[in-house]
Amino acid sequence: MRQVESGDVRLAVYEDGDPADPAVLLLHGYPDTHRVWDEVAARLSGRFHVVRYDVRGAGDSSAPRDPRDYGLDRLMDDLRAVLDAVAGGRRVHLVGHDWGSVQGWEAAGRAGLRERLASFTSLGGPGTGHLADFARHGGRRDRLAQLARSAYIGVFLTPVVPELAWRSLVPRLLARRLRREGAPPRDGHPAPTLVRDARNGLWLYRANLRRPGPAEPPVIDLPVQLVEAAHDPFLTSALAGWCERWTPRLWRRAIDAGHWAQRGRPDTVAKVIAEFVAHVEGAPPSRELRRARAGAARRAFADRLVVVTGAGSGIGLATARAFAAHGGEVVCADVDGAAAARAAEGIRKELGGTAWAVQVDVANADQMADFSRNIIAEYGVPDIVVNNAGITVAGPILDHTVEHWRRTLDVNLWGVIHGCRLFGAAMVARGQGGHLVNVASLAAFTPTRLLPAYSVSKAAVKALSDSLRAELAGHGIGVSVICPGFVSTPMAEHTTYVGADRKDLAVRWLARRRYPAERVAAHILRAVDRNEAVVPVNLEARTGYALSRISPRLTRVLARLR
Repeated sequence: MRQVESGDVRLAVYEDGDPADPAVLLLHGYPDTHRVWDEVAARLSGRFHVVRYDVRGAGDSSAPRDPRDYGLDRLMDDLRAVLDAVAGGRRVHLVGHDWGSVQGWEAAGRAGLRERLASFTSLGGPGTGHLADFARHGGRRDRLAQLARSAYIGVFLTPVVPELAWRSLVPRLLARRLRREGAPPRDGHPAPTLVRDARNGLWLYRANLRRPGPAEPPVIDLPVQLVEAAHDPFLTSALAGWCERWTPRLWRRAIDAGHWAQRGRPDTVAKVIAEFVAHVEGAPPSRELRRARAGAARRAFADRLVVVTGAGSGIGLATARAFAAHGGEVVCADVDGAAAARAAEGIRKELGGTAWAVQVDVANADQMADFSRNIIAEYGVPDIVVNNAGITVAGPILDHTVEHWRRTLDVNLWGVIHGCRLFGAAMVARGQGGHLVNVASLAAFTPTRLLPAYSVSKAAVKALSDSLRAELAGHGIGVSVICPGFVSTPMAEHTTYVGADRKDLAVRWLARRRYPAERVAAHILRAVDRNEAVVPVNLEARTGYALSRISPRLTRVLARLR
């Protein structure tokens, strides 16, 4: 720790990493100290020179003699003093959270400081100019929603009451909020110190928010990354994104986190900071960063990694090609390695897309574990996973052997479970959303005496999807179950028939149905785009789904006829 003089205050400055590396300056908010960045700093210091300091009146920094000296002019003097001490003539990458972000926006738009910045990453705080302009010109509903979340500011601007609240109830509420966000305890910031810092920091609000903001925010001609925490209770997405019109070089990213994202999601926050800083320093952008560029024209699924199982033929092949045609980078997986290779080669040659082929048996837990691990290591966490691989055994239930049941459930159900469990866990850990698509069938909700094992497996897939959708919704991960009716694919040719041989009849019927797999693929892409839960595809599926909800008894009667 070193001390830097700025007017009548001494700022406690902390440095990690090699000073020769690109400098990243982390600014904390209210009522925090530099320690709020501990976990993120530890993850960045191997690649960057990480600088943090306690703002005036917080932590080990001293407070100004006049409590009104918390205005942005004084805060910018502090930032300038720290830059003089640690950066020399080098430009730094500024990262701000909460009031640290407010300071960052001010610095990025202020002559004499913006020239010393290489980039700015904002997390959980708008600029005062953005706030004022939003209050004047934002939509009425958006302004009311933000006003409800900002009610505490009105209390902070009153005398005496907030000081008393910090001495009694607020520390307990704050600790409860941090636990809810998964953040560790505030080590090094004991309750008496927290109360002192909180009382000092109230003047951030009183010195800066009692006066009207600027008539219009300045244009920020810096690379700016806006990181939006999906569960931030204090900031709406409408206000967070209000900066977009004044920030021509903007990258906008959403993460599955609360207000104190750097404590509850340090891996995710460190990753998005590191990717952005490395790109500004000259590294090629990551897939997520390419997708985050605001205002760029792109195809619907550009810069998204899509994994499709059963991609060698039928619905899986059509789905892989559809995603590739709309910009997706596709992993074509199939138990038939040659079919997967043909699918990937067709995407590359005929569509000019990006595709890879992998052979995997989705029923094999070890193979699926290796498959998911290798995909993540080589290409990254998928944004979309389509669990499509499936098999069919047709015939009376009493003619099904144990092996028929086992293989059907292993592929149709366990294959989906493996895909959801492995890739879903990776999506949750990444903290940037995603989508799981599980291909079921009309048979999921319309029983038939001709497809007992198949129907059981697909009904289970639908139930699994409904349960998983509820569990993952809070992480920004969508789950859709697709339920096609009769589709003109090679499925009938590959079906195992027990009892009477109905293969020729089934093949002719599916061919005569003339419902191509490409139409199912279109429904899958739309389900992902709209985050639809249950998607019955074609007339018989929609009819069967409606009957299953209106008259389950009638579906049981119809099952005897099929």
